Amino acid sequence: MNQGLTIDQDATAMSAKSSIDNITANPYDALFSSVIGQDYYLLKQISPFAAEMSRLVGVTVSKFCADKTVPVSVVELGGGTGITSLSILTADEQLSLLSIDNEPIMQNQAKLSLQQWVDEGRLSFSEKDALSALQSLNSNSVDVIATAYTLHNFESNYRKQVLAEIFRVLKPKGQFINGDRYALNDISAHTRSTQNEVAGYFKVLIELNRLDVLEHWIIHLFNDESENHIMREALALQQLADAGFKQINLSHRLEVNALVTAVKE
Repeated sequence: MNQGLTIDQDATAMSAKSSIDNITANPYDALFSSVIGQDYYLLKQISPFAAEMSRLVGVTVSKFCADKTVPVSVVELGGGTGITSLSILTADEQLSLLSIDNEPIMQNQAKLSLQQWVDEGRLSFSEKDALSALQSLNSNSVDVIATAYTLHNFESNYRKQVLAEIFRVLKPKGQFINGDRYALNDISAHTRSTQNEVAGYFKVLIELNRLDVLEHWIIHLFNDESENHIMREALALQQLADAGFKQINLSHRLEVNALVTAVKE
């Protein structure tokens, strides 16, 4: 593996029990246009690790901003309903955020819940898909590109293009921050972890009598685990190195979830 890649062994040692569509032909896979998008709040109940990853993205943004003397510009890919957006916005009182999401059902929820920051001029939205939105931005123009649970949804070739654009758009010393599904390199361990995850879906959603959401999450998971989508840890980190990133670090692993950071030097 590239020498610029490191894994925080102490943080990745953490573990806990995991308690979490319509698939289109579009390369960016707008997977949240139906039941999942309408009931995305259930994610906190069926996958509490996801909420923790969103929190960690905000914490990492806050650390980036700590020694900066001018406001930081942040672009968020896949802003969804605004869970991670809120974590980012509260990380620093001066940063500005562009939230990108091509799924209107989810983005409309974010616009309602985050109106305060829109009124303050700190938050704006783009309805483009991730690649198109990045391609519209100038090179070396953004301090941080942050995201949670977005990249793993992309088909692998599309993801590779997105990573190249992320690198281009970031300023020198800019940082990429991603809390996401990073599949374990040990396939057997990954399968066991995913089985535990699915068991959690059934437990929570059957008790809530939300079989419609259960059906859609299972379908979505098949997409996540498919060969042309799965984001295996070793390959994912190497792709960041191939794109030009340095100081690549994976930490805070919680079963199939982890926080990854990388710097454009």
